[in-house]
Amino acid sequence: MLEEVERWLARRSWSAADRPLDRILAAKRGAGTTVSVVLPALNEEATVGAIVAAIRRELMTEAVPLVDELVVLDSGSTDRTAVVAAAAGARVVHRDEVLPRLPALPGKGEVLWRSLLVTEGDVVCFIDADLRDFSADFVSGIVGPLLTEPDVHFVKAMYDRPLGEAVGQGGRVTELVARPLLNLHWPQLAGFVQPLGGEYAARRSLLERLPFPVGYGVELGLLVDALHTVGLDALAQVDVGVRKHRHQDGRALGRMAAAIYRTAQLRLARGHLVRPALTQFERTSEGFVPRTYAVDTEERPPMAGIPEYAQRHAA
Repeated sequence: MLEEVERWLARRSWSAADRPLDRILAAKRGAGTTVSVVLPALNEEATVGAIVAAIRRELMTEAVPLVDELVVLDSGSTDRTAVVAAAAGARVVHRDEVLPRLPALPGKGEVLWRSLLVTEGDVVCFIDADLRDFSADFVSGIVGPLLTEPDVHFVKAMYDRPLGEAVGQGGRVTELVARPLLNLHWPQLAGFVQPLGGEYAARRSLLERLPFPVGYGVELGLLVDALHTVGLDALAQVDVGVRKHRHQDGRALGRMAAAIYRTAQLRLARGHLVRPALTQFERTSEGFVPRTYAVDTEERPPMAGIPEYAQRHAA
């Protein structure tokens, strides 16, 4: 590991317990900073309500006014995600209602990008909507450094990821694809424990300057581009404990890996791209049948260049 990364680990890696809520709230009041929490959601009726309820109960009260805005961005759910989220107290916005002049593309990154246009917070915190046994530390832990450390701009959560009963065996795409890519090509980022984790917070002033890959590559893309935009010392990570969520099957992980590799390759070359397709095999009664999927190749430009966003923030 680079000496620079070793120093960064000592300086910019914390535990959620390092910043008590009273310290975070005092810093928030002193700076007048506002905080938005965004949950991108696609068919998450089983878990989204409990997450929303916990944030409202623990971080949106008169005694603990840490979160100013809680938005669930529905990515086209066909279940009761929107109903459950609204009943729990979130403002629910459908992806297709945001920036309707641009037809929406499928993918998580698309929803995160559009969320910038319908939120107001100086700090934006993204939380995946499929978490089980959710703790409000996921929010306060990663928002805290952005309120207490003026020179920190981007904070990722780190945690254990069990796979069933196996401790520490989750995050298979991280270990097989993302971590090798980062260590080989962006060694300054080798200290991030969960580079692909969906829980992270950043200053709006940074997010609005970054392009957003529309699909699975969004987390790696934002991390790499944040490094190049604000430098390693402006990035940080916070230990929030254990993350339990729904796991993808092997074929879905393959598609995720392909999108992440493509995101990395684009940033390495900004030129020739590998073929943006992935063929996988599925056993049927007739033997192994090939299935070919398109790999996400679209990216949305920095939100600061979108006229509607500029008009909204100039008002």
